[in-house]
Amino acid sequence: MKKFLGLIFIVLLLSSCGEYQKLLKSNDYQLIYKKAVEYYNKGEYQRAMNLFDGIRSVFTGTSKAQSIAYYRAFCSYNQKEYEYASELFKNFVVTYPESNFADECLYMVGYCNYLASPKPRLDQGATRKAINDFQLYLTRYPNSPRKDKINGYVDEMLDKLAYKDYLSAKNYYQREYYKAAVVSLQNCLKDYPGSKYREEIMYLLFNAKYQMAVNSVEDKKLERYNAAKEEYYYFADEYPNSKYVNDIKKKYDAINLFLDNYKFKD
Repeated sequence: MKKFLGLIFIVLLLSSCGEYQKLLKSNDYQLIYKKAVEYYNKGEYQRAMNLFDGIRSVFTGTSKAQSIAYYRAFCSYNQKEYEYASELFKNFVVTYPESNFADECLYMVGYCNYLASPKPRLDQGATRKAINDFQLYLTRYPNSPRKDKINGYVDEMLDKLAYKDYLSAKNYYQREYYKAAVVSLQNCLKDYPGSKYREEIMYLLFNAKYQMAVNSVEDKKLERYNAAKEEYYYFADEYPNSKYVNDIKKKYDAINLFLDNYKFKD
């Protein structure tokens, strides 16, 4: 019985392959369109995509052109070709701005780039695209039921960007490039003021300025110790109960000792 069922499966498979190959060579464009939709509905997205690709120029300017563009975008999406799918959805919106599917497709432009967004340590071009795409969507559809979902995605991606910049700044600090670390950490605070990494960023910023002062040439010590002291006040004011409080208090005391001795020398 199992052999018999297996034989039937092979026959059906070969029949399906034969039908598909005939369609690729056929000039019956209406039949190809119909079968492409059938393949799509069965989840055979690559076959559907190949058939749609073969007939899309034939149906340019007809009512089917819009449907083909829509199906092609979702074929790519369903095959997880997210960046290419995003471009196809964008082309759909540009070509058919008044379509009933324009709302959905504009959302999919951002959502595909969101899905293409890589791990924080990698290039975040897709992440930035997704944020911009979602912002465009909400500008065009401010009352969309997708609004809360989109805001959640945007918050998630902003956190990813903040984490990437934080890692980069921390890398400068760990390699003792304190001047570069100060610039990068300050940029993190400016670009992502509500980041969950804010406390550690401010802690590293204080430490970087402190280390710059300690390792400074004599002519710049006073200026840099004062800059570190100012940074201490910012941190202590914002995080009075921080887990870093004991460490920075010791360094604050060392700063005051230097400044007192400096005044005494004068």
